[in-house]
Amino acid sequence: MGQSDFNRGRKSQSSKQGWTNKKKSKPRVSAPIKKNGSQRQPINPDLIRLNKYVANSGVCTRREADVYIASGNVTVNGKPITEMGHKVRLSDEVRFDGRLLNPVKKEYVLLNKPKDFTVTTRNEKGKRTVLGLISNASKSELLPVGKLQKETTGLLLFTNDTDLTLRLNSPKNGLRKIYHVELNKNLRSIDLKKIQEGMTIDEKIVRVHDISFVENAPKNQVGIEIFSTRNNIVHRIFEELGYEIVKLDRVIYGPLTKKDLPRGHWRYLTEQEVINLGMIK
Repeated sequence: MGQSDFNRGRKSQSSKQGWTNKKKSKPRVSAPIKKNGSQRQPINPDLIRLNKYVANSGVCTRREADVYIASGNVTVNGKPITEMGHKVRLSDEVRFDGRLLNPVKKEYVLLNKPKDFTVTTRNEKGKRTVLGLISNASKSELLPVGKLQKETTGLLLFTNDTDLTLRLNSPKNGLRKIYHVELNKNLRSIDLKKIQEGMTIDEKIVRVHDISFVENAPKNQVGIEIFSTRNNIVHRIFEELGYEIVKLDRVIYGPLTKKDLPRGHWRYLTEQEVINLGMIK
């Protein structure tokens, strides 16, 4: 982790009226009465076009889905469907080349979490939770990937993509995370070296990819790059050496940064960011 990487991750903040001319009113003309046969049929919310169903599952775009459907790659309840515009129910079994599809569109939201908000999978009334901060982001149920303590700030990802969540939370994924740490006292050089060499916590070695002092800041502020998925591991590292963490801010999460994302705000991931996350195995 270079200083430029860490400091780049820290950047996060930053009716017409007129006159109208009145026109003379025209006599009303009765609208023609529509025949029953020309009336539009009510939309059935339980039905969805097959190409949209396939696209929402993340297999391909809707236009590409039309090609696959015409080629017979898609089956509904065991039967190949090649008809364009065919509609299915959400309860139908739809498969693409034998693979069962999920029609719920995958969504990804990145939050710059403020302090004193609890990370929970339930939006509890009367409590300040991160789910309340992203309540307007989606009609789907989006859940946080991993955890941040109540007093910890910074990047937190939400999604309904369960496969991605499992991969990102796996100890083998090699996901890069960088934190800005402020301690209650200056970090001694000897302790900095201990962290660099790897520490044993609960009989397991914790290896830090890099750690360095924050540029143009007091010696009680460091940037730490780590790949571990163990809960509360940054706190554990410094507590083991006799330090207390005053502030902890996650400034980089995998390929995601806080750039142009103020504290307490959220945004949707770009298509490229989703692709980058999808490459993590």
